[in-house]
Amino acid sequence: MFEDKEPARRIFLSTFAAAGLSSTLLPGVLWARLQETSDSEVSLTMMRSSARLAGLDFDEEELGLMVEEVNKNLAHYREMREIEIPNDVPPALYFDPVVPGIAIDRQSRPFAMRRETPARPADLEEVAFWPVTRLAPLVETKQVRPSELTEMYLRRLERFNPLLNCVVNLTVDRAMEQARRADEEIAAGRYRGALHGIPWGAKDIIAVAGTPTTWGAAPFADRVIDHDAAVVERLDEAGAILVAKLTTGELAFGHNWFGGRTNNPWNPDEGSSGSSAGSGAATAAGLVGFAVGTDTGGSILSPAVRCGVAGLRPTFGRVSRYGVMAAGFSLDKIGPMCRSVEDCAVVLHHMAGADPRDHATADVPFNWNGEADGGELRVGFFEAAFEEQVPDENASTQRHARRTLEELREMGHVLRPVTLPQNRLSYFIEYVERSAGFDAFKRERRDKDLVRQRHRGELRASHLVPGVEYLQANRIRRMLMDEVAAIFAELDVIVAPWRSINPLTSMTGHPVIAVPNGYTPEGTPTGIAFVGQVHGEEKLLRAASAYQRATEYHERHPSL
Repeated sequence: MFEDKEPARRIFLSTFAAAGLSSTLLPGVLWARLQETSDSEVSLTMMRSSARLAGLDFDEEELGLMVEEVNKNLAHYREMREIEIPNDVPPALYFDPVVPGIAIDRQSRPFAMRRETPARPADLEEVAFWPVTRLAPLVETKQVRPSELTEMYLRRLERFNPLLNCVVNLTVDRAMEQARRADEEIAAGRYRGALHGIPWGAKDIIAVAGTPTTWGAAPFADRVIDHDAAVVERLDEAGAILVAKLTTGELAFGHNWFGGRTNNPWNPDEGSSGSSAGSGAATAAGLVGFAVGTDTGGSILSPAVRCGVAGLRPTFGRVSRYGVMAAGFSLDKIGPMCRSVEDCAVVLHHMAGADPRDHATADVPFNWNGEADGGELRVGFFEAAFEEQVPDENASTQRHARRTLEELREMGHVLRPVTLPQNRLSYFIEYVERSAGFDAFKRERRDKDLVRQRHRGELRASHLVPGVEYLQANRIRRMLMDEVAAIFAELDVIVAPWRSINPLTSMTGHPVIAVPNGYTPEGTPTGIAFVGQVHGEEKLLRAASAYQRATEYHERHPSL
């Protein structure tokens, strides 16, 4: 496009470069002429400033030699921007958390959930806070019809949403149709399994046909996507009943969305934290049987801790992201938020698996035996994180974290101290990928109606990151992955305060579950994280479930 423009510029530059002369030796008039450009071209002055933006040091001769090539690139950018690229189209480079040396268990074994058969209480609303492992037997034994559960949870969603602001849209018609079908199937003896007839809620970046999928942002408040996400399809197949699209922070950032802030059921004066805010709040408040969230840099773990539920961020590629807004192509994970660890295992069992529509998914079985204990597992702990001095407002969190180690030792675990590498690159990588996913959105300035205006600057700043630096960050990422893989060669699970391992494991793709481990003097939950091997969810959840059976922190619920 620019090849035939300003031939004199190239002649002068090549002549002076061949002579080994700095372009600053050009006569003033000619030097000024070389810096003149049309509005659509990049000048030497602009090149000099751009180099500074990238933290690079080029001399005048080098800048001059770059001008023509940069203008060629600019032409390519314009051509590419004429092509409409949907948000969820990934790059042709697929991230794989499995590095050489990691052994993956590919043997499929039967799924087994712990069995108990509780009796139906006189007031059905008493089961609102029951885990799926107790709700399911009520349905299976026909003590409770799915339509009864659905109506009960819909009433609670309507009653408590004004306090919590955790619902974007109720899916009443869909829910009641699914409940009617589940009633008929179970009455006829066609029970599909543990999620059959269990009402659930989806984070509102997960597409559901026929209902708005807003991404928490006003520009998309009325947008309806014409297909279901893969996780919705799979939970439909399991017989689960979708009752609500739950709030997400704008474009999956934080707990503030276009309808306000999502609040913590334990203390509605504070937010529920993280962009899976509605999923965490609704699960903790007994408004759904379970919920599904997404996590790019802590958006399941953070609200799980704040709201006192079990939140599982699975291995990258464990669950298909088809039909889900892309925040970070190499970082996004989809996982359950439940009232117990074993509930997370049950939901993951039904969501996990390869999907040809998401090439990042892996064909690795998830095996679960709820009757197995965690006594023989090799457990480590991130020593420095437990010894760290923290501000007074975090004293309860640190005190409870140290108590968790003692509780694990009392359970019979021999805890091995480990040192984990430092990582500060995951958000850098995420923001570059997020900027690509929302390229047209920001260039067309549709982001001017966002509540969180800071996001506009973040997206634009990340657009200026050089491609070389993004690739260098991912090469460093690979080095960290190798280092963490070597640590896990000797361990099955690592225990740590969730913030201390969140950025690192988000980038390496390791599975993490956050569970409650105590309460502050103000009565709000604190939490601890368990990290597993890549595709090692079975051992990870076994360790965390054993911890819950040995303690009672997860059995409390907020008084609304």
